[in-house]
Amino acid sequence: MAQHVRDIMTGDPATVEPQTSVAQVARIMRDEDLGVVLVTDGDDLRGLVTDRDLVIRSVSEGRDPERTTVAGACSDDLVTIGPDEDLVHAVELMREHSVRRIPVVDRGHPVGIVSLGDMAMERDPESALGDISAARPNT
Repeated sequence: MAQHVRDIMTGDPATVEPQTSVAQVARIMRDEDLGVVLVTDGDDLRGLVTDRDLVIRSVSEGRDPERTTVAGACSDDLVTIGPDEDLVHAVELMREHSVRRIPVVDRGHPVGIVSLGDMAMERDPESALGDISAARPNT
């Protein structure tokens, strides 16, 4: 059983710059079958945007998705974790901050994402969440 974040994280996360349009981020999510994209300024992590963020913070406000940048839709009060941290700590952070995904950062640079689904597949692959997380997406 994996014991460290690096063992189960999704590496090489999709990233965009803050000035990227919401529409472009949505297309990246669609094309790469992602629910989250990291927002970076150069090599530094600035935020995280989920498909839900795009809907709640942009589309539902009536903003033009081609002209609205992701900077206004992303979460910038981030909880991060290092790749060598124990999985128990990742679970604690998710519970404490009520988040489903945590960017994995090494020396200030994003190297991956660890999600609740990753945890479920590792810790209880027979659970409903483990099954759902391992299944092919509905397209």
